[in-house]
Amino acid sequence: MKHFNDKVAVITGGASGLGRAMANRFAKAGMKLVIADIEEKSLEETVSSFESQGYKIIGKHCDVSKAEDVEGLAETSLKNFGSVDILCNNAGVSVTGRAWEHSRAEWEWAIGVNIWGVINGIKTFTPIMLNQDSDGHIINTASVAGLLSLPQMSVYCLTKHSVVTLTESLYHDLIEIGAKISCSVLCPAYVPTNISKSERNRPNHLKDSRIKTEENIRMEKKLEYAVESGKISADNVAELVFEAIVENKFYILSHPRIKPTVEERVNDILKDKQPTNTFSK
Repeated sequence: MKHFNDKVAVITGGASGLGRAMANRFAKAGMKLVIADIEEKSLEETVSSFESQGYKIIGKHCDVSKAEDVEGLAETSLKNFGSVDILCNNAGVSVTGRAWEHSRAEWEWAIGVNIWGVINGIKTFTPIMLNQDSDGHIINTASVAGLLSLPQMSVYCLTKHSVVTLTESLYHDLIEIGAKISCSVLCPAYVPTNISKSERNRPNHLKDSRIKTEENIRMEKKLEYAVESGKISADNVAELVFEAIVENKFYILSHPRIKPTVEERVNDILKDKQPTNTFSK
């Protein structure tokens, strides 16, 4: 995809972090924006801020785990702007803990947002973009946790591995039918965003009643510190996303230094070794 002026970008989780940074980059390229988020106050502030800069933008409250919400997002996009040229399935949540400790509600919450959110986006928007018969691109936000398997991150790793393999299969499907649209998977490492504070948006019916141990709390603080200390900004990642769309690049790794760690995991598989704890390195 080479031309962006007056094209339309739809971004879930677009009111903060990576989503807002992507929206800003697309706006600077002359695109119209449809920003979806579950956090209404941040959504209103984002829309107001972009409008004050003269950008064309619409905000839509959306729980991506619900198919009807994502379908409503598509209807709003088409009603207001007539097309969808870039789709960023970006909304996500993060939880930590031992694999056996998580409640069913915690699994359902993370799987609903991180996996079903992407599924709903693909199922709803891909036919629309194909029927337009024009260049377009789908960005699915995974994580380096989708390329690695880490202790105390089973829920998050499971969901992000799912996003990676789903996007790889989507890529092959689009190639096989000669589609004009393509796709990429974004796998960032630590970027200063609010991902470690995901709890703020958990629905009441999926609240976790388990009592967290001191170890759980230490892990949460460790992750929060790692995220806040990230040296690559959300704006940096957004620029990489934009470049990947222009160059039709599939894998977007914002932190290239993670590649040897990914290679180590693959070598464990190929050499029939026990899994290496890459998180301790």
